[in-house]
Amino acid sequence: MFNFEQKRLNKIDVMTSVEFGNLVVHQGTFLKRLALNLTKDSEEANDLVQDTYFKAISNREKYQPGTNIKGWLYTIMRNTFINKYRKAKVQNTFVDSTDNNYFLNQKEAAKETRTDYLSDYKSIMSEIQSVDKSYVDTFMMHYEGYKYEEIAEIMGIPLGTVKSRIFLARKKLMEKLKDYRY
Repeated sequence: MFNFEQKRLNKIDVMTSVEFGNLVVHQGTFLKRLALNLTKDSEEANDLVQDTYFKAISNREKYQPGTNIKGWLYTIMRNTFINKYRKAKVQNTFVDSTDNNYFLNQKEAAKETRTDYLSDYKSIMSEIQSVDKSYVDTFMMHYEGYKYEEIAEIMGIPLGTVKSRIFLARKKLMEKLKDYRY
C-alpha cells in the first residue's frame, strides 16, 4: 500500500510541475512585450524571455499558488535585466561587428593607442583625488552600478545626501577634467 501511495503522490508532483510550466509558458506574449520594452532589441528580448522562463521554472517552489503570476514573472525578468546591465557595465566590453566578432576590452585598447597614457592617467588621478573623498566614493559606487538606495544603506547616509554628493561630484569632476575631453 505504501508504494502505491508514494507513486500517486509522485504523479501529483509531476502534474503540479506540468501545470506550473503551462502557467508560465502561457505568459509568453506578456513576457515578450515586456522584454522588448526593456531591451529595445528583438534578439536580446528573446534571450531575456528564455532566462526568465529558466529562472521561473528553477524556482517554482518559491511561487505561491493563487498569487499574481504576471507580477512574479515581471519581477524575475526585471531583476535579470538589471543584473545583466550591471554586469555588462562593469565588464565594459563591446562586440566588434566585423566577420571575426572579437570581444575587445575598451580600456586595454585605449592604453595601446595612446602613447601619453601614463602621464595623462597620473594627472587625471591627481585631479580626481583633489575632489572631496566622500563625493568621489559616492560617485564611484553609482558609476559601478549601485542604486541610490543601496549607496545610502551601505554608507549609512540619507538618500538626499547620496543624490547631492553624486551631483556635486559629477559637476566638480567635469570641471576639473574638462581639458581631458576628446
